[in-house]
Parts: sequence; C-alpha cells; structure tokens
Amino acid sequence: MELFTKTMASPVGPLRLFADDEALVGVHFSKTKDVPPENAKAVKAHPMLDRAERELREYFQGQRKDFDVPLRAKGTGFQLEVWKQLSKIPFGERISYAELAKRIGNPKAMRAVGSANGCNPIPIIVPCHRVVGADGSLTGFGGGIANKRILLDHEQVVLGNAVQQALL
Repeated sequence: MELFTKTMASPVGPLRLFADDEALVGVHFSKTKDVPPENAKAVKAHPMLDRAERELREYFQGQRKDFDVPLRAKGTGFQLEVWKQLSKIPFGERISYAELAKRIGNPKAMRAVGSANGCNPIPIIVPCHRVVGADGSLTGFGGGIANKRILLDHEQVVLGNAVQQALL
C-alpha cells in the first residue's frame, strides 16, 4: 500500500503525518531521531492526512479530547497491547509506568512498558505523553520533555476552561 506524508504546524513544532488510504500510521516530531519511512510520497492533500490534521488542530484548539481518525500501528504484540492501553487513558489524566504495566496484566514489566511507550509511532493521538514517573515526574518522551509538558499543560487548561464554562 502506498504511503503519503505531509507536515503540519503545531504548538509542539512541525508534525510530520504519515498515512495510507485506510489509516494514519505515524506522527513524527520534527526534532526527534525517528527515521520516517523513506517511501512516503509528500502531498499537499490526502483524505486520511487531512482528517488527522483537522483532528490534531481541533485538539490543540481545545475542541477535541478524543480522536476518530483510523489508526494502524506496526509493532510487536506486546507493543500493540501497551498502545491499546495508552489509548484508554482519559484526556487530562496521567498514570505511571507501573500503573500501565498493571493495566496490561504484567505489573513487573515497567521497563518493557516504558520501552514500548517510547516506540509509539502515533504520539499525541495515542497519548503516550500521559504516562509519567511514579513520583509524577516527566520522564522520557520521543517528542522531548518540553513538548510533553506543553501537551500535559494544554490538557489541564482545556479541562479548566470546561469547568469554568459549566459553572457559568
């Protein structure tokens, strides 16, 4: 299947999106060491990329908390299970690597969970930024710790604004 790519501006820097005709397969931060697929065709418009870009813009504008764009991540069975659990972390919440390991049924696999979390090919949409150290510290994030802070702070601001609106 042919792979397409386009870059969008965001509050965490340029994001390079990758998709085929059926699903989004990757989101890459511009400043990471990720090696993007070389066979992706750069395009200005593509239905799946346009949909992902629209949903990401809505997320950054505080209008979206959940994503609907179809996803297809490639990974091991273990990685896919970790990523599935990441997708279940609610907007604005944070969990520890230990909690994530418990959620996949393997409480001693914290390091393996951390490694799988770091290999997430679709960050932000599959919210690996919501996993923090046991003490609440911001640890490891492929997009950089500064961007992890931006994403977590953004979600708290959106939640705070929603509470304020509900009180009016």
